[in-house]
Amino acid sequence: MGILSKLFGGGPKTPHAAAQETYKDFTITPAPMKEPGGYRIGATITKTVDGAAQTHQLIRADTINDYDEAVATCVRKSKQMIDEQGDKLFSR
Repeated sequence: MGILSKLFGGGPKTPHAAAQETYKDFTITPAPMKEPGGYRIGATITKTVDGAAQTHQLIRADTINDYDEAVATCVRKSKQMIDEQGDKLFSR
């Protein structure tokens, strides 16, 4: 049955690349990471501040089974961090 499922599209699917989203002058690039239990929440948040690109890497312990749901969660968590911290995301 393995050969038939590969022939008719039942094989493993490669997730599509998630689209960037702009939110309050920040650019969110969802980047769910494949894990044994699903997809770990991750994203890159960037913004140009005083002419320089600033980047924050978001990685959460949460895992989501469905890729598209994981992408939506990456965006939602990124927006939450932007709302809570704003430009302070980049000060370390």
